[in-house]
Formats: sequence, structure tokens, C-alpha cells
Amino acid sequence: MARSVYVTSVGSGGGKSTVALGLAELLSRQVERIGVFRPLVGQGTPDPILALLSERYRVGLPLADLAGASYAEATALVADGRREELISGIVARYREVERRCPAVVVVGSDFADGGDGAGPRELAFNARLAAEFGSVVVPVVDGFGQEPAAIAAAARGAYHDLEDLGATVLAVIANRVPGPLTLPDLPVPAYAIPEVPTVSAPTVAEVATALGAALLAGDDAALSRDVLDYVVGAAHVPTLLDHLTEGALVITPGDRADLLVAACAAHVAGQVSVAGLVLTLGEQPDPRAMRLVEGLSSGLAVLSVPSDSYDTVAASSRIEGRPSAGNPRKVEAALGAFERCVDTDDLARRLRVSRSDRVTPLMFEYDLIDRARAQRRHLVLPEGAEERILRAAEILLRRGVADLTLLGRPDDIARRARELGVDIGGATVIDPATSEWRDEFAAEYARLRAHRGVTLDLAHDTVAQPNYFGTLMVRTGHADGMVSGATHTTAATIRPAFEIIRTLPGVSIASSVFFMLLADRVLVYGDCAVNPDPDAGQLADIAISSADTAARFGIEPRIAMLSYSTGASGAGADVEKVAAATLLARERRPELLFEGPIQYDAAIDPAVAATKLPGSAVAGHATVFIFPDLNTGNNTYKAVQRSAGAVAVGPVMQGLRRPVNDLSRGATVPDIVNTVAITAIQAAAEG
Repeated sequence: MARSVYVTSVGSGGGKSTVALGLAELLSRQVERIGVFRPLVGQGTPDPILALLSERYRVGLPLADLAGASYAEATALVADGRREELISGIVARYREVERRCPAVVVVGSDFADGGDGAGPRELAFNARLAAEFGSVVVPVVDGFGQEPAAIAAAARGAYHDLEDLGATVLAVIANRVPGPLTLPDLPVPAYAIPEVPTVSAPTVAEVATALGAALLAGDDAALSRDVLDYVVGAAHVPTLLDHLTEGALVITPGDRADLLVAACAAHVAGQVSVAGLVLTLGEQPDPRAMRLVEGLSSGLAVLSVPSDSYDTVAASSRIEGRPSAGNPRKVEAALGAFERCVDTDDLARRLRVSRSDRVTPLMFEYDLIDRARAQRRHLVLPEGAEERILRAAEILLRRGVADLTLLGRPDDIARRARELGVDIGGATVIDPATSEWRDEFAAEYARLRAHRGVTLDLAHDTVAQPNYFGTLMVRTGHADGMVSGATHTTAATIRPAFEIIRTLPGVSIASSVFFMLLADRVLVYGDCAVNPDPDAGQLADIAISSADTAARFGIEPRIAMLSYSTGASGAGADVEKVAAATLLARERRPELLFEGPIQYDAAIDPAVAATKLPGSAVAGHATVFIFPDLNTGNNTYKAVQRSAGAVAVGPVMQGLRRPVNDLSRGATVPDIVNTVAITAIQAAAEG
């Protein structure tokens, strides 16, 4: 059983970052902690691949502990004939990481430029280290700018060269290939990942740093745009407009106010999405032109450099971007490309890493993405023009988590996406006010709410509201689920669901749970968001729904019915309600493990449970905690979240016929991504 996987390039370049990210993501779903290691690193600045993997996967070790030696140290030792000393030192440092982590991703050395067999020597060096580490090897072939025949030959050669060197090859990956490609038939899987411009393209910020540019206008969002092309502006405005391309960085002399304004106006008008502008020759633009640019609210960065246009273009074209911790958009694009093109299930089986019995927050979150991708569903997001929704939508589309419909005016959503520099081209955009479904939805809503006196005219107005329109999309099968609440209240999100979707047969009440992601496990808390004071029957329904939700997400349900009393130690109406709810839940679902009334400490702590409720199958080992009322539940989840540093994912609605989930108005982009993935999994489970 391999505890580590060694990623090595074949020749310089190759895009090891994308492959290392993909493998780390795969392993992070199986073990509670992954390690990362590089045998050789440069001196001075932190190694970018190590920094990215260490931060994203919360390795928790100093970067200096994750490397074997510097290139300078290695060169000196080899020159002195102390090669074995170098290798033994690297192996010793690797073992320190391996001792602390169940699985390790090793990113091999970067191939030295130059002739004299430097490439083969370095391949042999990486193969030797992989053998010493006990790692399986994934060679990465760089396909950028190569002909298909050359890429296929390199892939075949990589496999056989490494096998001849005694390495165990897990798979061969050709990265950055120019188009459809058939790789050779090898004894191991071979995969081709296409060139993804947003992964290798530098950001405006990276260009600015490399050029030593001064920022005249623009914020962090403007600087995060990808530079996909370079356009030199020197002619008249019509000529420039004809030559603008998507994602182009416009380079023009600083005194060409006409081209500055024209490029910004073309961007705002939606004719083309520009990355930014670089003004050359050290010439400052006319203040009147800059005021006009600022008034256009283009969201573009304007940079100034002292060099001329030719030197600026030459310097810019040498800049290559890479995924980094500071640029999550590139990370998601790289992972999306890897997961689309590599059979990760087969690769996971071949790695044969023992899955951990513990479930960490990272494992839970990444497993959500994986499960949602496996049974992709179509979800609707009513707050289509909201910044966090748009940023989350880009991630969800790049990772293939779900098909998305955004609600709102198409022009507003397109303009906001341009301002933010996000790509939502894979989403469908619908304006409820002008949709061809509006009349159909109005008739359906009027039928459903006729007993409440809703007329067709009133229904026609109501269904134009995004949350009602989205909920009706779910009811009528135009979408599998809905996520809202980034700007709407909880009531505005769930009221349409109660009116239109309604509860499952046999379920008296819709409710919610939070997944509480602690350091070493995931707990389920219900109901902390919806029902103020459920009676005994409703509380039993909440417990059963929460148990089913826990099981659906891989958590074995052991349900604690919480009270201020454990067993028969206390009395009172509140205790009696919980006792009655426990009996009802056991009668309805005898195969499940319920315990109650029980106090929180007896439910979660085995030592306390041994004293207060010995012999209970739930006490001390509960995974699902059912609170007697909203006041208790809401305060407890927030106390645990803030005091114990837990991540609270939710609220996740349950008991409805089709999934509709509510976001906190303070939800972050990762919160939205997780909630959409959860909703997609719920939709897949309901068929």
C-alpha cells in the first residue's frame, strides 16, 4: 500500500502544479491529513507549489520542514562526490513528514535547463528518490506547443524510462495538450489534460509586479483578472476596437487618452472583456480622461510603466501564471481540468490509501464536491447578480459541481460578471419578469394557493419574484433544487418552499440541520434555524429527518434527544416533551439508535456517559444532536462555532419534497459552494 505519490515532470515545465493539486484533492477525501514534500527547492522566496499545497490542505508544518534540500546545497554535494549523502539527507527529511501524515504528495525537482544529459540524470534522480520513499510515480509530460505524435512518444518514453529505472508508475499524464489526443496503450492509465488558458495565464497583478508598474486605477478584483492576450494600441480608435480580444491587456502610450477611454468603454458596453491597461513611456494620462474612465466604472486596472510599448510587450509575454494560494480562481480552474480529464475513482483505487475512520472538516468539504460531481444536478440561484453568488458560480461551473441557472436581468448579470472578471459562460440566465414560463408558473401557483384566495393576477405578480420563480422551477422539474439567502431573509427563501414544494409524505414538519465540522469529526445539529418550539411529535420528525440527513452524508446516526436532564434525573414539561419525542421516534424508526432525554455532556463525552447513562449505545458517542427548541439550538451551534472554532455548514433544509436551502446573509463564497454541493447531493438522493 503506497503512502505517497511522487509527481515528476519529463523535461522542463509540464504543469506539475495542476497534477499535484488534483492528486492532493483526491487524497484529502480519504485521509484526515495529507503531507506535501519537495526534494529540492530554491533559496530565498518560499516554493510556490509547497506554499499552495500546504495552505490549501492545512498541512500545519513549517514550509522549511517540507523540503529536502536547496538546489545550491544539492549541487555542492554532488560536485564533491557526496551524492549518496544528499539522497540520505533528503530521505531522512521526507520520513519526518511521512511519520506525521497518513499520505504524502511529493512534487519532484524542476528539470535543469541545458544539455549534457541533464534531463535523464534528473529523471533518474527523481526515480531513485521515489523508490527510497516507497512512492508510486506519476510522470507529467508537457504537451504545450507540441504535436500529438510527439506528446504520445513522450508519454510512452516516460513510462518505459521510469520502469527501467525501477519506479512503480501509477499513471501517465500529458498536461497542457493543444486539443483532442489519443495517448498510447500502456500497462497503466494515461490521461490528457488540455491547455486551460486561465491556469497558465498571468494575472494583471503578476504582470504589474514583473514590470514594476505603478497602479493608477483599479482594486484587488481588477488586479486578479487573467491576462489571456496582449494588444498594442498605437493606431486610431476604430482600428483598436477591431483588434481587441477577450482577456487582452491593452498596452498603449500614456498620452493616448483616446485609446484609454475607448478600451474602457468597449469593456463596459460588453463588446469585449478586457483584462486591463498598461500605459507606457512613463506618460501620465490626461486627468480629464482618467475622470471619465473612473466615471465609466469599468472595474479595470490602469497601470503605468516607464518602458516603451515594444519592451513592455516583450517583458509581459515572458510572464507565466500558476495556481497559488493567493489566486483561488486558478486553483479551481486547474482542479476542474484535472477532474474532467482524469478518472479519479480509478486513480484512488490504484493508490490504495486506507480511508481514515475519522472525518475532518477538509475531508467532509472535499467529499461534498466529489459526490455532487458524480451525480451532477441542475440548480437555480435566484440572486444572480450578487457578487458572492457569481464568484461561487464560477467555481461550481469550473469544478463541474452542478449545472446552474442564475435569475435576474441578463444585462445586469453580464455587466456585473465583467466588472468582477468572472466567467459564468456555462450558466443559464433567466429573467423571471420576461420568461416564457411566467404564465405557466402563475397558473400553477394560483392553483396551489387557491384555498388562500390567490387569484391568477396576484399569482402573475408573485411569480416574478426570484425566490418564487426559482421554487416553481424546482416544482415543475426545470431545476432539481434551489439555493438562496445571500441577500434574502430566511423567511423569504423558505416561505415559497413551504407553499409550493411542501413536506414529504409522512413528515409533519420541515426543519433544518447544521453540519458542525470539528477538528476530528462532523456532528449534526437540528433544528437550529426554523422551528421555534416544536411539540413532541414534531420533535420526533425532526430527529428522524436529521438522522436520515446524517446517513445521506456518510455520518452514522446515533441520535441524542437533548434536555437539561439525563434519563430520569429530572422532571418538568420540557423534559417530558423530549421523553415523549424519543419514544415516538423509536416507534417510527426502531432500526435507529435514539437516546433521550440526555444532556449534551453525557451525549458527547464517554467519561460523563459512563457515569450518567452507562450501557447506552448513544451516550458518549452521539453524532446527531436534537435540540428541544430553536432558542437552545441556535445559541448552542453559534457557541460551538465561535468558541471551539468549528465550521458550521448550513442551515440544510430537510423534510421537503425537493431540496431548497437557505444561505446566511453573511455567507462566504466557500459557504455557497458547499451549500450548492449539499443541495445537489440531496437532489440526487431524491432522484
